[in-house]
Amino acid sequence: MQNELISCDVLVVGSGTGGTSAAIQAARSGAKTILVSEFEWLGGMLTSAGVAAPDGNELQAFQTGLWGEFLQQLQQKQIGGLNNSWVSFFSYNPRLGAEIFADWVKELPLLQWIAGSVPLEVIKNGNAITGVRFADFTVKAKITLDATELGDLLALAEIPYRWGWELQAQWGEVSAPIAENELTKTYPIQAPTWVVIMQEFESAIAPKIPAPPNYNPTKYTDAWADYGQTEFLNYGRLPGNLFMINWPKHGNDYAEDVKRLIESETSQQQFLQQSLWHTQGFAHFIQSQFGRKYGLATNIFSVNGGAYAIHPYYRESRRLVGINTIIEQDILPISGGNVAQLQPESVAIGNYANDHHYPGVDFPLQSKSIRWGGRWTGTPFTIPYSCLVPVETDGLLACEKNISVSHVANGATRLQPVVMNIGQAAGMAAALCVELGCQPRDLPISKLQNALLQAKTSIIPLFNLPPNHPDWLYWQRYYLEHLEAYPISGNCPCNQSPLSPLAPDSRIFEGIFNRRSDQDYTLTLTESMQTWQLVTMRSHINEQLQICPDNQPLKVWGTLNHSGKWLLVEDLTLFMTRK
Repeated sequence: MQNELISCDVLVVGSGTGGTSAAIQAARSGAKTILVSEFEWLGGMLTSAGVAAPDGNELQAFQTGLWGEFLQQLQQKQIGGLNNSWVSFFSYNPRLGAEIFADWVKELPLLQWIAGSVPLEVIKNGNAITGVRFADFTVKAKITLDATELGDLLALAEIPYRWGWELQAQWGEVSAPIAENELTKTYPIQAPTWVVIMQEFESAIAPKIPAPPNYNPTKYTDAWADYGQTEFLNYGRLPGNLFMINWPKHGNDYAEDVKRLIESETSQQQFLQQSLWHTQGFAHFIQSQFGRKYGLATNIFSVNGGAYAIHPYYRESRRLVGINTIIEQDILPISGGNVAQLQPESVAIGNYANDHHYPGVDFPLQSKSIRWGGRWTGTPFTIPYSCLVPVETDGLLACEKNISVSHVANGATRLQPVVMNIGQAAGMAAALCVELGCQPRDLPISKLQNALLQAKTSIIPLFNLPPNHPDWLYWQRYYLEHLEAYPISGNCPCNQSPLSPLAPDSRIFEGIFNRRSDQDYTLTLTESMQTWQLVTMRSHINEQLQICPDNQPLKVWGTLNHSGKWLLVEDLTLFMTRK
């Protein structure tokens, strides 16, 4: 394939969470698509970076599009189920996630995947991008998508981008610093993390984890002081006695001289090596404290001995200067409400709390958390299409953490499910641009929104409108056409949701219901007298829990999570009986 020239409709560079979903959606929409990846796994954060306990878009109403399809595949294929950790409702073996994405790609004759290549040059015709050169081949495309982990095409094409903090005066973001300070200088972006998967060896003694060069155990002292050994490990518990180690406090977040990531190839490789060593040091420290019962997992990843992720979990990258920029105000709840202001150009939704990582620093942010379903979740917000489109450059869309977003708001838009939604929207947009013969900036937003809705992808966040509701499409379209009517409660005036299938490992539990406070419930089981926190992802269960009589018998269907000490409720007998 050396020096070969390949032509296609849509070129996706990078196989991260956004790029993988973008390529799949573009091909499903009829565009001849080429996906070029640096790594041999698809999925990025969800797989090759090892973050197999994703955050956000966990409520049933937000499990739509490719994100919902991915969860359904995991639920069917993951032995042991997904309800294992306390950081997420969904944890799985990252290798399984990569296999699911690879299978999807194999099913698409219009999608060609080329692994093991990085972009070297962006080809332009005037102000339009027309292709990308790699070491052994060049791809000519009508629309190109930057799905690299660090926004590499933005730099290669000299497209304006942001790196680092914006001050409060720029957009009036309350959480932004008033002036440059030690934090902004030390950590221009959020810390990446090189994830490692550890394993509990039930009978055997685990192989010793060697200490890395310049090992300093004081870096990790008190990592789990506020949690204890068991709770620390259960944070990212995966099926099969595996543990995802992605720990912020005195853990494996690493950001020493993080600007090296974009200075040169040599400096980037130095940073990556030191980041990997830092995680190796943490794994060595864990084993030295917990004993040889715990060691490195085997045969998880395809490189780095099988336990260390293929590449770091990047929380931030170069960020496009787009036609529109998402700022903190766009992700915060409306006064007196449970949702953020609806974006007229919405093409994706997210809901995670604004979460920033700076080693050793607790950075205060405006709250966007709410109580729902017996637990904390985040205010849902929407992603406008124009934040994927450069101000001047044609032929390009951003579809990863490189969209046009402020440093502060990136803490909420960077999470795996919303990036997957962004990628799906970008792939759909690219295919439509090819079909209509237009540039991304000229694509009629209504056509893109309607196409996403036809693909069963929510673009209007509504707590009580799961994708299996018979009126789902009606209410999604209604609020697109009547933005002023969008309810600040996040609930539309629809009938009760239909019953959904139970998880394969769902069981019946009986006990006494107790209401500790608003959105805080427990069930003391009749058989064991153990008390479990009741939580749910289903809107009709959320509504019923709010009116359940206190200190009364209750029968529920659900699954126990010993890590989170909760019972995930899928149905109860207050208003219905499941046969």
